[in-house]
Amino acid sequence: MDFKGSDILSVDQFQKEDLKLLFDTAAQMEIYATRQRVTRVLEGAVLANLFFEPSTRSRVSFGAAFNRLGGEVRDTTGFRFSSMAKGESVYDTSRVISGYSDVMVVRHPEEGAVKQFADATKIPVINGGDGPGEHPTQALLDLYTVMKEHGRSLDQIDGLSIAMIGDLKNGRTVHSLAKLLSLFEDLSFTLVSPKSLRMPDEVIERVRSRNHQVQETENLAEGVKNADIVYMTRIQEERFSSPEEFARHRGRYSIDRKFYADQCKEGAVLMHPLPIDGRPGAQEINDDLHGHPKLAVYRQTDNGIPVRMALFSLVLGVADKVHDVAKDALWYHPEQVDSE
Repeated sequence: MDFKGSDILSVDQFQKEDLKLLFDTAAQMEIYATRQRVTRVLEGAVLANLFFEPSTRSRVSFGAAFNRLGGEVRDTTGFRFSSMAKGESVYDTSRVISGYSDVMVVRHPEEGAVKQFADATKIPVINGGDGPGEHPTQALLDLYTVMKEHGRSLDQIDGLSIAMIGDLKNGRTVHSLAKLLSLFEDLSFTLVSPKSLRMPDEVIERVRSRNHQVQETENLAEGVKNADIVYMTRIQEERFSSPEEFARHRGRYSIDRKFYADQCKEGAVLMHPLPIDGRPGAQEINDDLHGHPKLAVYRQTDNGIPVRMALFSLVLGVADKVHDVAKDALWYHPEQVDSE
């Protein structure tokens, strides 16, 4: 891929060599992501962060990554606070905002809508999630996390076993991650979900067509027993047509310390794209796992900053200039952000 000036809409755009360049760049960004150094390589550049669907982590992560590179961020959240609430078309919105900014990140509840934004402008557009479609940057940071947690390079991803659990029908994060992982060799996928929330056939066929093993089950204990990576997802209430339908599945899959100790493979890495449904009876990952050495979800979210910094720097053509305008950070920052 020629990153410079490119839209980032799907993991289908990436080959292994693209991932290597991106992750090598992300590794160089970690010194800035962890506040040890400051770079102003994007000073004067503007990111339009257009989120037409609720988000906390992705929206703030994209903005923080751009800020860490020295750029400015302009946010809009929800249809209510945009001119689209007045009937403005995607084309007009995209064309107008592109006159104000250098790059756009767009999240939209309709699959394919982000591509419509990209088709209307020449500035780079990055998919921040399009309904049940894809979330490519989440898949990228997830793969970066798998590498770091297992102490592996990209060349050593082959042979891993991953269990994907929960709402696999509507979970765009698992759609993108499964497609991205299919670039590697000899992987084993165990898909754990109710039949009504199973992974789309198109994704399963993609994985199987590249000679990976795929098993489906509704049983959580069976699904995790051989997994190197346990990837939990939330049952997505907002994707259901009725509260009754959601209630049938809420809280169906949950892992606590005892379940992990009794059922999971020793050393299995526990991941989740967040948010976790923290309401009583619904937690996919129980609070008693906080501080567990194999709970990677917060390291996973932290990894979103260097990965998205790398993506911005490559798309805007400044990856080779980041260190030229760097200096030490002067403010206080803890060596370890979390409390454990």
